[in-house]
Amino acid sequence: MKFLSKTYLLAVLIIGCQGNTDQAPKPRNIILMIGDGMGLSQVSSAFYYQKDSSNFYRFTSMGLIKTSSTSKVTDSAAGATAMSTGVTTYNGAISVDPDSIALETIVDILSLRGWKTGVVSTSSIQHATPAAFYAHNKSRRNYEEISLDLVDSNIDFFAGGGYAGLTQRPDSINLLDSLSAKGIIWDTLKLAKSTDPEEKYGFLLSEWHMPPASDGRGDFLSNAVKLAIDYCSTSNDPFFLMVEGSQIDWGGHENEPDYLISELLDFDKTIGAVLDFAERDGNTLVIVTADHETGGFTLATKDHDYNKIEPTFSTTGHSATLIPVFAFGPEAEKFTGIYKNTAIFDKMMEVVGE
Repeated sequence: MKFLSKTYLLAVLIIGCQGNTDQAPKPRNIILMIGDGMGLSQVSSAFYYQKDSSNFYRFTSMGLIKTSSTSKVTDSAAGATAMSTGVTTYNGAISVDPDSIALETIVDILSLRGWKTGVVSTSSIQHATPAAFYAHNKSRRNYEEISLDLVDSNIDFFAGGGYAGLTQRPDSINLLDSLSAKGIIWDTLKLAKSTDPEEKYGFLLSEWHMPPASDGRGDFLSNAVKLAIDYCSTSNDPFFLMVEGSQIDWGGHENEPDYLISELLDFDKTIGAVLDFAERDGNTLVIVTADHETGGFTLATKDHDYNKIEPTFSTTGHSATLIPVFAFGPEAEKFTGIYKNTAIFDKMMEVVGE
C-alpha cells in the first residue's frame, strides 16, 4: 500500500509539472477589426447577399459585448475609446475619461514596448474610430486638433482619407510638411507597391472620407490592409493594427440597405485577407467586432413570403443591442462570453502581458 501511495503521488506531481509547462502560446501580433455600426443582422447579410462563402464562417471563438457609454446608447467615439483604453466615457470623447483627462491607448502602450502600430479606415483618418487609437480630445469634432495629434503620434502606418485636415487649416500650417519633417513618407494619390519597415508611412487618398465601395473605392480597404500587414510583418517587431470598415454605419444612418450591404461585403472580403495572413503566420490574434449597431437593421420576410428577405430599419440612429465579437488565433478563446466593450482592451492587454 505504501508503494502504491508513493507511485500515485509521483504520478500526480509529474502531471502537475507537465501542466504548468504546457502553456498556450501568446500571440505576437494583434489585428483588431471594427465594422462601424455592425450588429448581428448586418453580419447576417454576409450569408445571404454574396455568392461566395462568408469569411465569418472561419472564426473559432465568438462572444457578445455590451456597448453602452456613460449613456445607454454609445456613439463611435466613446465606443472606440472603450476598446482602445478600457475606460467607459461620454459620447464624443476621443480617448479621454469622463473628466476629459487623456487616457493611454493601446497604441500608446505598445509603441513604447517597441511594437509596430497602424490604423486603416474607409473614413477620414481623423474620424471618431481611428482617432480614438492615436489622439486625445474632449470632442470628436475637433478635427484640426486631432490632425495635430496624428502628426505627433507614434503610429507607424496609417491609410484612409482626410488630407484636407492636414492642409486646409485655419492656422495655415501644412501638416503634410510636418509629417515629412518627422520622417513619415506620405502619399495623397495611391498606395505604395512596397514599403521599408525602417520607415513610417501615411496614405491619405481623399480630401475627407473615402468614397463608398459602390462608388469608386474599389479594393482600397483590402489592399491597404495587405500593405499594412506586409509592412508590419517584415519587421522583427510585433505589431498592432486597427482596421475600420467605417461606412457600414453610414448605410445604417441613411437607411440605405444597398449601401450598408455593399460595405459589409467589402469588410467581409478584408476579413478574408486578414485571416489568410493569420493562418499562414500562426502567431496573430484577429478580433472582429463593432462599436455599436446602427439603424435597427434586420432581415425581415417580404410580404409575409418566407422565401424572400427585405432589409428593414427601425431608426436612423444607433441602438443598444449587444454586438458580436469574433476571434481567431492564439488566445482567441479569451473573447468568448458576454462582457462590457471595455473588456476588449483588457483582454488584448492580458494576452500581450500587462
